[in-house]
Amino acid sequence: MQKLSAFTRVAVATSLLSVLAAQPAWAWGRDGHMMINRLAAQYLPSDVPAFLRNGNALDTMEYLGPEPDRWKGRNEKELSDTQSPDHFFDYEEAIYAATPCAEGTPNCIAGYSFPKERYDFLRALAAAQPKHPDVVLKENVGLQPWQVEEVWQRLKTDLREYRKLVAANKDTAPVKTIILFEAGWLGHYVGDGSQPLHTTIQYNGWTGPNPNGYTTDHKIHSLFESIYVSANVKPADVAPLVAATQPKPIDDEWTSYLNYLRHTNSFVEKTYQIEKTGGFTEAGTPEAKTFAEERLAAGAIELRDLIYSAWIHSADPVEEYHGPQ
Repeated sequence: MQKLSAFTRVAVATSLLSVLAAQPAWAWGRDGHMMINRLAAQYLPSDVPAFLRNGNALDTMEYLGPEPDRWKGRNEKELSDTQSPDHFFDYEEAIYAATPCAEGTPNCIAGYSFPKERYDFLRALAAAQPKHPDVVLKENVGLQPWQVEEVWQRLKTDLREYRKLVAANKDTAPVKTIILFEAGWLGHYVGDGSQPLHTTIQYNGWTGPNPNGYTTDHKIHSLFESIYVSANVKPADVAPLVAATQPKPIDDEWTSYLNYLRHTNSFVEKTYQIEKTGGFTEAGTPEAKTFAEERLAAGAIELRDLIYSAWIHSADPVEEYHGPQ
């Protein structure tokens, strides 16, 4: 990853309420997102309720994979602009708003800690601007990890409600419906997080110093995740990679997910290197196919483990909410 001093742009929110997208919020493409969601549900462990693993669940999860991308129509500009930052996270610039921390301390990722609440992050971005007057202002750097955290908490909350209804022998059909929606909704962003070009300022053509001669055309993003994947990668190619891993509950989902994004960001240059050799053109190269399969599998594995963790932690004791005190 490039050092901070090499970057010529910083992302700072000029207003806490102004979260307009500076980066187009492409995604894996319809096929990739459907693949990730279906495989995540397919390989959930047997102690997760069957309604999240059965045939209806697989079909529903698959359909919902591209759902947030359906909210980006030109006829719904306000919706599109507002939710666009939820799809990406420019890690190299967002780190300006992070706080240095000692390894091993809570919420510490590679020596930095990010605020867990999105508005605290936006305030930190605003505070960072005066400290870096030599960098170019950008509207925002993406809010992907905050969107994932908030949707995950919704999922956990409704799984808790499901447990209560089962214990009371009451109808669970309505809550099952919302749980499936939340799991599928979550899957879209988690899938975005496995695509390296969703975690970087270099999201669609290299910017700034370019000693390696990477493409500067605004085509690499869709070429990789949509055109190439749709033509060359099938669920049967990715399934064995997911099946080979054991589901694991996550105790600190926030730190774990940020580490997942940081790991994804480490593949940014590799994505450009593969493109430079023609790896994503038509049938591409074996290296490109393996890379795409591994990235799609990473998304499915992360989603599976987050759903599993939401189920496990929905049994944690909670303090009852009695309204404002």
